[in-house]
Amino acid sequence: MIHARITGTGGYLPEKILTNADLERMVETTDEWIRERTGIEKRHVAADEQSTVDLAEQAARRAMEAAGIEGKDLDLIIVATTTPDLVFPSTACLLQNRIGANGCAAFDVQAVCTGFVYALGVADKFIRAGGTKRALVIGAETLSRIVDWTDRSTCVLFGDGAGAVVLEASEEAGILSTHLHADGRYESLLTVPGGVSQNSALCREGRAFIQMKGNEVFKVAVNTLGRIVDETLEAAGLEKSDIDWLVPHQANTRIIAATAKKLNLPMERVVVTVAHHGNTSAASVPLALDVAVRDGRIQRGDMLLLEAFGGGFTWGSALVRF
Repeated sequence: MIHARITGTGGYLPEKILTNADLERMVETTDEWIRERTGIEKRHVAADEQSTVDLAEQAARRAMEAAGIEGKDLDLIIVATTTPDLVFPSTACLLQNRIGANGCAAFDVQAVCTGFVYALGVADKFIRAGGTKRALVIGAETLSRIVDWTDRSTCVLFGDGAGAVVLEASEEAGILSTHLHADGRYESLLTVPGGVSQNSALCREGRAFIQMKGNEVFKVAVNTLGRIVDETLEAAGLEKSDIDWLVPHQANTRIIAATAKKLNLPMERVVVTVAHHGNTSAASVPLALDVAVRDGRIQRGDMLLLEAFGGGFTWGSALVRF
């Protein structure tokens, strides 16, 4: 049986840092309030000349280096992003050209904060089907371009970054299962109310920003992620004690702690990086994974639960034997 196995991880954060102290000078907020409610201490912001594909390229190259492959070795590239460089071509196609992977399949996936988990699930199916041997899966965002920096309820939350993994076909178990869901009834709770074919004037005028009803989002996220923990373990016939590491979407520490409690996992077994980069949407899960792999916490053979929740609403999980 063919499995998809992670053979390399990579991450990238822009050099520019925006601290809570910086935000105190921009909007009516405090470092204490931000830390208490979100756990965030700082976030990274792309330079004016940087775009999503620039961030994606850096993460991709680091993941490929870790896997010992080059662009020409890839059969598939999937970029999960809410903030693509262009309407078209896709960010994946732009990236493909930069890393010398011309000719393989390349496309974007848009599921907001769950985007990387969605993309991982799609790439897993490609490899299991037998037609793909090596895939590059990336989550990359320049959310700072759609943040209203005068809105204190949202501007404290988000940052820019990219994370990537290389998947390779293997007889050894890797991605054991993925579970993907969405429910469009909640679209008004977390949205950017402007686009190409609806309210396009907002985009042309630079007023298409993230809007969020935070309390409602928090409640649905906690309940939904609790359910998907049960779904994932039941499908694999595993117990909570079988999970070595939780690698969650880095939205805020309260949601992360609630999911850890559902798993009966101490926070020492949860990868938490949100303090250092805020909510980077599709980039946050692979960024957290890369950090824990490179600092030695996650070892080969460990059982990982990756999970995320985002606008749509979308949510999903991946059970991974690393």
